[in-house]
Amino acid sequence: MNWTQQDAPLMDALKEHLMNRVVRFDVPGHKGGRGNHELADFLGQRCVQIDVNSMKNLDNLCHPVSVLRDAQQLAAEAFGAANAFFIINGATGASQAMIMSVCKAGEKLIMPRNVHRSAINALVVNGAIPVYVDPDENKDLGIPLGMSVEAVERAILANPDAKAVLVNNPTYYGVCPDIRRIAKLAHEHGMLLLADEAHGTHFYFGENLPCSAMAAGADMASVSIHKTGGSLTQSAMLLCAEGINADYVRQVINLTQTTSASYLLMVSLDIARRNLAMNGREMYRKAVQYVDYAREEINRIGGYYVYGDELCNGDSFYAFDRTKLSIHTRNTGLAGIEVYDLLRDEYGIQIEFGDIGNILAIVTAGDRALEIERLISALSEIKRLYGGDPTGMLQSEYLAPDVALPPQQAFYADKKAVPLEQSVGEICSEFVMCYPPGIPILAPGERITADIVNYIQYAKEKGCSLTGPQDMEIAKLNVVKK
Repeated sequence: MNWTQQDAPLMDALKEHLMNRVVRFDVPGHKGGRGNHELADFLGQRCVQIDVNSMKNLDNLCHPVSVLRDAQQLAAEAFGAANAFFIINGATGASQAMIMSVCKAGEKLIMPRNVHRSAINALVVNGAIPVYVDPDENKDLGIPLGMSVEAVERAILANPDAKAVLVNNPTYYGVCPDIRRIAKLAHEHGMLLLADEAHGTHFYFGENLPCSAMAAGADMASVSIHKTGGSLTQSAMLLCAEGINADYVRQVINLTQTTSASYLLMVSLDIARRNLAMNGREMYRKAVQYVDYAREEINRIGGYYVYGDELCNGDSFYAFDRTKLSIHTRNTGLAGIEVYDLLRDEYGIQIEFGDIGNILAIVTAGDRALEIERLISALSEIKRLYGGDPTGMLQSEYLAPDVALPPQQAFYADKKAVPLEQSVGEICSEFVMCYPPGIPILAPGERITADIVNYIQYAKEKGCSLTGPQDMEIAKLNVVKK
């Protein structure tokens, strides 16, 4: 069948399946909700009826040959890729499959240190070796930027045997590197260009937004459709360019992805792709309008700084994602996480994250003008009621790592637990991060410094949600035994 972007083949197949009233002698055991009425009442009858298992007429994500194959090919066309894979364990799964498709144990991957933990997790699993490139930093905001082209070139020349270069496009804060030049540089040295585009779905469909990875010449990109593309939470795609062996990539994906893929998640990807292809330009035009208005109004309050493309430097901050409402809070005398907590607890507003100096609100066409006004008013009141002197507040969100061991070696090494205050100088064997955004403060194999300990203690004091260590209280860290 000749499908177009107006079609949703998986959705059509599911509709037909329900109309056929097939008797269910397969899993899932709730049998369309009849075996769990509370679940059906809570989620809705339609939802639990569509929660089905793989079968011939609905295809199989592990080996797609019909409707799922067609749905994935439509996605590839919509995103400008040669192939697209539906991923039902998030951009985490897409990033890990991407890395494990191009790097084997002992092989090198050039990457910025301000990556999401999922990328370093991939190295723990498969034994590849990171060559970290410190991102540039905006000292005033205390946020990491992208990698400079010069820094990437130095890393490539020092590690000519590396298999690939990984870039964030964009960072959680909306910062994009010069991905076109980095892709060209990588290819000139026989390396692949991989992109973590967990927060960049809209780059493929909006106007006057940063360049998407596929348009920039990347070989692979992990895209978290649920974040800004409208699919259900946990659904993502892995995009591949020409020259990537898609059948091998599928085999790698199948190493870790479930054999019981959720049709709720997969059909949400099919429907979201169609919606993006048909309406994406208008959707993101509306989102940018909301953010531009909010940026102007919040900056009028004083103290806060909603930054944008005025900070672009032509290199490590090459472009800014104008859909991101990224707000620096430190000059109000409040840490980002403190503003985050106040918005939620006192004003009933849930934003994406707060760290020690910034907050981020995700804005899409699904928001409403009234809600934008509520956020602006709440921020004004928070500054008036809770603001203070910023003297003595911690400045930086990024601490350059001292890498002593490869992540896999450190993670699986013999270890001991030591009190956080006594861990300086030791080699960490686990992750420590604020989540979100999920960028490690410490990763396995990195030496613990006094600055890192101070950062962790400050983040705990301010109320950041710290994750990663075995010790849920983050009072102790596991370190490599000497």
